[in-house]
Amino acid sequence: MSPAVRPLRIAFVLDPLPSLKAWKDSSVAMMRAAQRRGHAIFAIDAASLGWSGALGVHGAAQALELRDGDTDWYRPGALDTASLTGFDAVLMRKDPPFDFEFLTATWLLERAEADGARVFNRPRALRDHSEKLAILEFAHFSPSTATTRDPATVHAFIDAERDVILKPLDGMGGSQIFRVRHDDPNRNVIVETLTQDGARTIMAQRYLPAIAEGDKRILLIDGVPLPYALARVPKAGETRGNLAAGGTGIARPLTPRDREIAETLGPVLAARGLLLVGLDVIGEHLTEINVTSPTCLVEILQQTGCDGPTRLIEALETRCTAC
Repeated sequence: MSPAVRPLRIAFVLDPLPSLKAWKDSSVAMMRAAQRRGHAIFAIDAASLGWSGALGVHGAAQALELRDGDTDWYRPGALDTASLTGFDAVLMRKDPPFDFEFLTATWLLERAEADGARVFNRPRALRDHSEKLAILEFAHFSPSTATTRDPATVHAFIDAERDVILKPLDGMGGSQIFRVRHDDPNRNVIVETLTQDGARTIMAQRYLPAIAEGDKRILLIDGVPLPYALARVPKAGETRGNLAAGGTGIARPLTPRDREIAETLGPVLAARGLLLVGLDVIGEHLTEINVTSPTCLVEILQQTGCDGPTRLIEALETRCTAC
């Protein structure tokens, strides 16, 4: 830690600690990096967030001592109900789904922010950037796309593009993603199921053959891209590169097109309070903008030595010093 940076009290709003996979979890890597830089680390189970007249927005804050290893990776300290304004920074790292409880957490975190807490990523920005629909602002970088709940419109898109990807707007880890060709005998039932007979909006995108070379995750830290992306290469017989769907992560230097996309979006998203963003790029095209709890920091660090977790904490220190 630079001598000019004072030790910070940093709270991570997370899923329950026992559910985290320390060997690959980006939040754990961030906590370890922050501890190495002399900061005090606290974990707050997102389910414990609440508000009272005495404390404002608060949570059950568990002091942590981070350790190496994959199993006994932390030692718990004191557990106290603490106001979020008592921390120098609060990092919202609750995993999707972006359901009503996640939405409620953003409302509470925004209230804490109004009371003086520094929250990253900003709660309003989390709400404003649907991880699927956010690409529509940057449609010139994206493949041919349609968003609708109307089955007839979906079928027209399939007929026009001939080979498409269909996905719900609230999925994660590759769940409920279908590749549908124009002559697929199951296309009717797939469209009916995904749209719930016209009751649920979905996204359709032209299938990109470049997925065979990987669905690239580009990480932006305060608007600046890491020099490597993690290409998540689908396993044999799959069209999904997601690691949760069995894909293999291979770190690769950014291509000129990757850098063009990242350097265009980076300053815009950083200005909105998005400290860490994961851009998904297939071939030459932007397909998603991940803001809730982007991952792949660990894989890139292990394969290249590019220390994204430490860069993230350095960016956080800069933000806190500037406030």
